[in-house]
Amino acid sequence: MLMQPALGLLNHVLSEEDWARDRLAGFAGQTARVELARAAWVVRISDTGLLDAVEAGSPATVCIRLPEDAPVRALTDRASLFTSATIAGSADLAETLGFVFRNIRWDVEHDLSRLLGDIVARRVLQVARSIAGWPIGSARGLALAAAEFFTQEEATVACRRDVEDFCAAVDVLRDDTSRLEKRLARAELLR
Repeated sequence: MLMQPALGLLNHVLSEEDWARDRLAGFAGQTARVELARAAWVVRISDTGLLDAVEAGSPATVCIRLPEDAPVRALTDRASLFTSATIAGSADLAETLGFVFRNIRWDVEHDLSRLLGDIVARRVLQVARSIAGWPIGSARGLALAAAEFFTQEEATVACRRDVEDFCAAVDVLRDDTSRLEKRLARAELLR
């Protein structure tokens, strides 16, 4: 169901990157199976370096199993997505696919500028980035507010400075106690 739109977008991005198509064209005719949870997609590399869908039951040259949290990692930390994948089959093809997908970038602004013009495309992306950044900024602000509340207002959790002061006071008390014990031991010997 999602395979055709995703494959169309991927081929669109690949069509803009000659170096990526050249790398993939060296593996023309080979297939890759990508598994995520219970879904599996099998693609064949064409002579031009683009990807074609094939039946899910087709034999694959390489099988790449992605972790359960792959969609989140794809948006937040692509490098960890590829390092946490499990690979079976052709190591050369897997390495090439990994290299291509780590390094290709979709130039959304360029595509939007074809439809809307340069200035409007730039503004649309600025607004989209600010909207996308809003939840992260809000979560960070909420975490800081909660930390301040629990350390300052409610005093449920000690703030760092108070813990450091307490540790320093404990160290002073330990040293004083040690000196007192030594004095008492000397006084015992003098008796």
